[in-house]
Amino acid sequence: MEVICGRDCRKAIGGKCIREALKIDSSGICTGYEKYRDFYREDNVVIYDDAGLPSVMVKISRPKDTEKIHPMFIIGGEVYDEIYISKYKNCIINGKAYSLPMQKPATDVNLEEAEQACFSKGEGWHLLTAAERGFLAQFCYDNNTLPHGNTNRGEWHGNPEEKCKTYDGYRMLTGSGPETWTHDHSVFGIDGLCGDIWEWFRGLRLMNGRLEIVPNNDAAMNIDLSENSPKWIPVEIGEDSVYMVTEGGIICFTTEAPEEDDYDGCRWEEVEFDFEIPEELKNLGLFNGEPKAYIYVDTEGERLPICGGGWGSASSAGVFGVYLYSSRSNSYSHIGFRSAYYRKRKD
Repeated sequence: MEVICGRDCRKAIGGKCIREALKIDSSGICTGYEKYRDFYREDNVVIYDDAGLPSVMVKISRPKDTEKIHPMFIIGGEVYDEIYISKYKNCIINGKAYSLPMQKPATDVNLEEAEQACFSKGEGWHLLTAAERGFLAQFCYDNNTLPHGNTNRGEWHGNPEEKCKTYDGYRMLTGSGPETWTHDHSVFGIDGLCGDIWEWFRGLRLMNGRLEIVPNNDAAMNIDLSENSPKWIPVEIGEDSVYMVTEGGIICFTTEAPEEDDYDGCRWEEVEFDFEIPEELKNLGLFNGEPKAYIYVDTEGERLPICGGGWGSASSAGVFGVYLYSSRSNSYSHIGFRSAYYRKRKD
């Protein structure tokens, strides 16, 4: 008997079913349907920099189903419809950052070196920002696609069947893990946001325990964000600045400055807030969106953030994992970065 199928099934040729036996459920639907694997998606693009070399990027479009505009899409007072995020952690070629598959990510770079590797690619290129990281974390939380990753020497700690290709026995070649290691759990998603190596990001810091940011996504611009830059402003609740303090091994968001310098970390499920979590913190991904992921805080002086976790971080890694302890000069083998891009408007 010849069966004609109108669906785009892998078990049909020219509309004719080639299965040896049909399986029809009580609703009359074939249960043997096998969807063709998609080979491309329009938000995966290749962008060339001023050196003529490519980077694989994922286009993040501004949601149009809400009147509120996420800060990620506001740069220099202008609203942008899309931001492009590196699909992979970046390698460095001739001093410039590149997002390419099956590469060893660049490490042993401090914050300013990572920034320069991105800015040097040309107009619109920049180090991933706090606003961009926050948007991605929120997306993963809202869509139940918290990414897995290399959290146990080439494997995901939650399932040893999820593996990647490593280049030294424990660190991952970019893009070599399964689909669940991306931000939307598809082959087209942003890879490596959980585990493997930590990543620098720009536009957020602690200054003596006080949480400070650069407004909207202005950190995407090539502006001075040195320690004494006037671009830094405090995150506020009403007229009070927000501080992050450690109390008995627990991190607390509060409006009272820490009485003494301290360093500690805990899981997000243990973090306390002395106020209702404002939208500004949610936009930055600073809330309990991933209960087991860790947040670390050092309240002494200026502290810059890294995110994501490392190859041995196990359940403490995650897209919500944040380490607010680094000085801008720190450079380690477990810290890398990724670039992002916006198409700057011409005057």
